[in-house]
Amino acid sequence: MNSPQPTSGTAAFDPEQFLVVPARTFDDLEVGEVFRAPSRTLTDAHAAAFQTVSADNHPVHYDAEWARRHGHSAPVVHGLQVLAFTAPGATLFPHVIGEVFVRFTELSCTFTGEVHSGDTLYPALTITALEPAEDGTGIVTTAATVHNQRGELVLSGQHKYLLRR
Repeated sequence: MNSPQPTSGTAAFDPEQFLVVPARTFDDLEVGEVFRAPSRTLTDAHAAAFQTVSADNHPVHYDAEWARRHGHSAPVVHGLQVLAFTAPGATLFPHVIGEVFVRFTELSCTFTGEVHSGDTLYPALTITALEPAEDGTGIVTTAATVHNQRGELVLSGQHKYLLRR
């Protein structure tokens, strides 16, 4: 496929000039770097949409009286919906590693607090380990965290990504 030719008096088009942030390599990354996602306040509409997509119809997620009878102050947002807030694409991280990204290899998490409609969530990914491999790749490990508006940790986890070196 041929690249567009410049017209008289203009510079050649360069798609590399349209990156959101400069692309970096595995070796450019540093343990301790933090990639934050914008905060978001969950609404009943978000919870209902996730319930529809996930097909998780447990009453703890939508029935206020059922939730109260079982020790919850309000219906509880789906845990997997809270986990989705750690999606790397909500941060600049995938733009930073876009040229060397191979695949998302692993994730784990612990739900450390309930999330309810009206809570504002603050997700972050922090690089905790960089493990180069002999085959020209490397594993980046990030701590995945989500805090609520009160500063309470509601999710703690880990992501791993395979990158070319």
